[in-house]
Amino acid sequence: MAWQAPLKVQPSGGAFSSLSNMPDTRPVLLILAALLFIPFPITADTLYQTNPQGKQVIIHRDAIVVKEDSSSILYKHFELKERRVVKVRLNRGALTYTVASSNLEERKLIVEKWKRFGHTATVTDQTGKSTRVFDIYLDFYPPGGRGSLLESVPARTTFPLMIENGGADEFDFSKIASIEFQGEKMKLTLRNGQSGVARFLMPTDQPAEARFLGITDKYNPSSEDVFDFSIPLQQVKEIRFE
Repeated sequence: MAWQAPLKVQPSGGAFSSLSNMPDTRPVLLILAALLFIPFPITADTLYQTNPQGKQVIIHRDAIVVKEDSSSILYKHFELKERRVVKVRLNRGALTYTVASSNLEERKLIVEKWKRFGHTATVTDQTGKSTRVFDIYLDFYPPGGRGSLLESVPARTTFPLMIENGGADEFDFSKIASIEFQGEKMKLTLRNGQSGVARFLMPTDQPAEARFLGITDKYNPSSEDVFDFSIPLQQVKEIRFE
């Protein structure tokens, strides 16, 4: 999913419109700057590949390997551009990969680092239960949550909407202050204070269920999953981004 353009709300009528087609790289630049000023090194698993000259080259650091066998290596890491935790599988084939493994405490520290740079929100469900969720993102599953996720519809940290009395638009989580769900409609409030009424716009013609996913303070660093929190949109009452 391409990084979203800066967006604004038109004051009259609450209609939304795109301000520019240029990508907004400011959040990524701020994260990079913050990474440079972390006062102590935080490392987790480091993956190496041996090149034809026999030299080991780092292909990924600050990762967590969750499964490894003779055919592949499965690991997760924080994807800076998408601002969420993702999972990657390396097929060994004829290539030689090695892993410098970390201990449990180091893995806990790297998860804390991931939580600092993703989107954080408090999600309140229809029963009134609130959960603070880190590295939150939106993903899509078959209706009712049956089966695996829809790989043809990419996960995202943007929210596609059909604006009432307006057109379709997609809002980056970094622009959103809160979303209040009122049946099929929702009230979207942006960080600049502007708000409007909209409906969720499913980005596929396939039958699908949209869910918010992310990690909580109870997340297990060794889990194969990149989330321990999952809730369908229709069960959400409110979401407030920090």
